[in-house]
Amino acid sequence: MRLRALLETDALGLRLLGGEDELDRTVRGVMTTDLRDPSRYLSGGELVLTGLAWRREPEDSERFVRILTAAGVAGLAAGEAEIASTPDDLIEACARHRMPLFSVNEKVSFASITEHVVRQVSSERAGDLAAVVDRHRRLMTGGPAGGGPEVVLDLLGSDLDLRAWVLSPTGRQIAGSSLAGAGPGLPAAVGAALAGEHLAASRSGRRGPHRVTAAGSTYSLFPVRSSGRAASARDVRETVLSDWLLAVEADAGDWPEERLDLLHGVTQLIAVERDRRDAARTVRRRLAQEVLELVQAGAAPAEIAARLRVAAPVLLPGLGTAPHWQVVVARVEWEGGDIPGGPVAQALLEEVLVDPDAAGPEPSDRIAVAHTGDEAVALVPLPAVPAETEAEAPAAPGLHADALLAAVRDPLARGLADDGRLTFGVSASVHSAEGLRGALEEARHARRVAAARPGRVCAAGHQELASHVLLLPFVPDDVRRAFTARLLDPLRDYDRRHRAELIPTLEAFLDCDGSWTRCATRLHLHVNTLRYRVGRIEQLTGRDLSRLEDKLDFFLALRMS
Repeated sequence: MRLRALLETDALGLRLLGGEDELDRTVRGVMTTDLRDPSRYLSGGELVLTGLAWRREPEDSERFVRILTAAGVAGLAAGEAEIASTPDDLIEACARHRMPLFSVNEKVSFASITEHVVRQVSSERAGDLAAVVDRHRRLMTGGPAGGGPEVVLDLLGSDLDLRAWVLSPTGRQIAGSSLAGAGPGLPAAVGAALAGEHLAASRSGRRGPHRVTAAGSTYSLFPVRSSGRAASARDVRETVLSDWLLAVEADAGDWPEERLDLLHGVTQLIAVERDRRDAARTVRRRLAQEVLELVQAGAAPAEIAARLRVAAPVLLPGLGTAPHWQVVVARVEWEGGDIPGGPVAQALLEEVLVDPDAAGPEPSDRIAVAHTGDEAVALVPLPAVPAETEAEAPAAPGLHADALLAAVRDPLARGLADDGRLTFGVSASVHSAEGLRGALEEARHARRVAAARPGRVCAAGHQELASHVLLLPFVPDDVRRAFTARLLDPLRDYDRRHRAELIPTLEAFLDCDGSWTRCATRLHLHVNTLRYRVGRIEQLTGRDLSRLEDKLDFFLALRMS
C-alpha cells in the first residue's frame, strides 16, 4: 500500500508535516520503536512509529533520520501523546533527507495504525498472488490476437492500476491502455526520453526492467524483444535500434517476483504481436525490393510504373489515384564492420519513417523498405495534392530531413553509443515512375552530404543539393583534414592562448558578406576592434579577406570542420 492511502484514512489520525512529493512510497510493514539506533530491526519499506523517547537534544534528530533513510524506511510518524508538538529539528532533518513525516493524533494508538497497515498489506499481497494466476489465464485467451497490445495494457490498467505504453525505439506511442488514454497520453518528449534511456541500457548490457525518472514520474522499462529476430541475432546491435519497449509508470524495484513475472509475460505477448506484424511486412518489403531492382537495372519507366501500380493499393488502400513518391536512403555503420548494416537500417526505417505524432502501428504499414548491401531504401507514398489546392498548400507535403532528424536523433544516438552511426538522405517527391531513378540518386547524394557532418545521427534533404555543400562529401578525408588544419589551426591555437575569439569573428565576418558595419553590430564590437581581429586572422594565415578566393577557402574550411 502507499503512504498516501494512510494519510487519506481519517481514522488513523495522521497529519502530514513534510514530504508531500514522496507519498507514493510503498509501505511493506510497520515498526514501533524508541531506540536511538533501530537499524538492526529494519529491512526497508516500513512506516516507523515513535514516541520520540530517543530524542535528548536537537542533534539527535539528524542522526535518527539518517539511520532510517539508510535503511530504506518509507516514512516516519511521531506520536503527540507525550509532546506538545513535533520538534522543528525533526521536521528539518526529515526535509533534508526527503523522509515523509507525520504526526499521530494523541487519541489514536500505535496499535490501531499497526493493525490497519498489516491487514491492508496482507490483503494486497494475497490479492496480487491470486491476480497473477487469473491474469495469465486471461492474457493467454484474450491477448494480442484478440485486439492487439491495447487488450493487454487495458488489463494492466483495470486490474493492477498500472499506466503502461508500448513505445517504438524513438519513443513514438504504438499502444497505450485505456487508463493511460483517458488523458492526453504520454507526452512526446517523455516518450523520446524513455526510449533513449532504454536504448542506452540495452547497449550497456543491463537487464530490464530499467528504472527511469522523467518529468517528475518514475517509470520501469521492459524490453519487448521480437522472438524471430532475437533468435537469429548474434549481437544486440542487430536488433537494438528497432526493438519495442513496454513503459510502466511505476517503480518495479519493490515488486514481488510474481508481479515481475507477469510483466515479463506481457512483453512476450506483445512480442508475438510484433512478430505477426513483421510477417505482414513481407509483402511490402518484396514490392520495394522489386521496384528498387528495376530502377537500379535501368528498366523502362512503363515497367516500373506497372510495379508501382501494384504497390500503391497495398500501401495506400482506397486511395483511387496514383500517389506521389519519396525515397529515403539510410545507412547504419558499426565500428569493425562485422555487422551487416542493411537489415538493421531496413528494420529501423520501418519504425522511424512515421509521423511522431501518429499513435498506433498502422502508419508504419504504409512504408515499403528494401535493403541492398549496407544500405536501406524506403519508398514512401504521398497522397497526390489536387492541382487546384497545390498553390494553397502551406508547405511541401511529405517527409523533411530536418523534421525527421529532430524526431529520432536523441534516442537513437543513445542506442548507437560510441561505435555506431546512422545517416539519412531524403529526396523530393516525384509524380511518376520516370522520376523515381532521379529520386533514388538524389536521396543517396543527400545521405553522403549527411555523412560528411559530425554526429552519431545525421540527415540531409534534397534542398541542400543545390548548394556547394554537395561537393564536400566527395573530398577525401586526408585532404579535408590537411586543408582545414592549414587554415584554421593557427587561429584555434591563438584563441586558446589569448581568448581572442578569432574563429567566431571569422564566421560572423563571412556570414555578413564582409560588411564591417553589420559584423561589428552583430558581435557588439567597435569597427576598429573588428578590423584589428581581421588583421590578426590575415597575419596568422597569410590570407587576404578582401579577396573572394580567400573568403571561399575560409568558408569551406569552416564547413568541413
